[in-house]
Amino acid sequence: MNIPQEICVYFFSLSALLVLYTMNNVPVLQHPQVIPVFGVAVMLLVFLAVRLAVRHRPPKDPLFYVYVEFSFTCVISLVMALEQEGYTSGFMGFYQKTGEPYIVTAYAIMMAYWDGIVHFLLYLFMVQRMANGTSCRSMGLFWAGSLLANMTVYVSGITIGKYAVSILPTYWLNFPFLFGALWGAVSLFNRPRELPIIPADRVAVEQRRSLLSRPLDLLLVLFLVAAMGFTIFRGIVVLDCPLDSCFTYIYQYEPYLKDPVGFPRFMMLLYLFYGLPLLALLAYGLWTPGCTWMLDCSMLLAGAIAQCQWCHTAASLHRRTPFTYRVPEGHRVSVVALNVLYGAGPLLLALRCVLRPAFFLKAVPQGQANHEKKND
Repeated sequence: MNIPQEICVYFFSLSALLVLYTMNNVPVLQHPQVIPVFGVAVMLLVFLAVRLAVRHRPPKDPLFYVYVEFSFTCVISLVMALEQEGYTSGFMGFYQKTGEPYIVTAYAIMMAYWDGIVHFLLYLFMVQRMANGTSCRSMGLFWAGSLLANMTVYVSGITIGKYAVSILPTYWLNFPFLFGALWGAVSLFNRPRELPIIPADRVAVEQRRSLLSRPLDLLLVLFLVAAMGFTIFRGIVVLDCPLDSCFTYIYQYEPYLKDPVGFPRFMMLLYLFYGLPLLALLAYGLWTPGCTWMLDCSMLLAGAIAQCQWCHTAASLHRRTPFTYRVPEGHRVSVVALNVLYGAGPLLLALRCVLRPAFFLKAVPQGQANHEKKND
């Protein structure tokens, strides 16, 4: 029987509910040493089942198996978030005690919502495009940036926060997702870009325009410069800068930055040491014509910052965050607006690069299109 590839994702991901229910009701499977072994065995079974289901029409892209495997865990993430919020029960009660105790934190819950909804939808769309023979490189880069930032903050924040003393063997199950996102990003970067056919004349006209004659790009550059300043400021805030402005900000505006769980502190450092250079690089790409890499880097950064800002902003307001670390009532609107704007800017930039890429294409001789090569 020839099963459509996209149907495999639906079917095998929903089977995670049966696995969770079984583990929650079989005590022997709840031992800290057994959970990771059983988890690896289940993922291997899912892989073999998917291989068997698509054997008559095997996918050409190895990322297909990554998407199917990770979509399986997306259901687990969503169930975990819903159970922590009290909407479901009987699936993940054991995991908080003998698996990963830090899943009770607001950040982990928000991360699980993002994984269970956004990542799951991305997997469905990408598998469907694979089945139709359509490229999903840009969407894949957004996913890779999102998951890479997700897992980097998660696995690192655990080790520097108050839950560092509660690390159990199941913690190491997070690393396949980190390495999978990294391998996916490298694999997608090495593939041909999805470039539209644009006449060389139009490319030349677009690239002759100065930044001042491109108001949207000018606004985006101004945003990137402002975002760089905000990134530096919050970076030195979490590094315990003694300036009065830093003290005021962390106590009156974003006390969540000093939450002992460790996630917000590491996220700000990630922004400072990795996000800051990328923001500067993107500003340069908007200034200088022909930077084709903008089409990739903007999408990767958009996914990373969107995921991080969702988790950070929502967790800073969540009831699971102690009251002293939540955003104060009087400054809630301004802090949320600032964080939403910080996350929306890279998304708008990525959208601009996708919809109007002429400025970023390599110049070619007049009379040719951007996809054509000059004959020797």
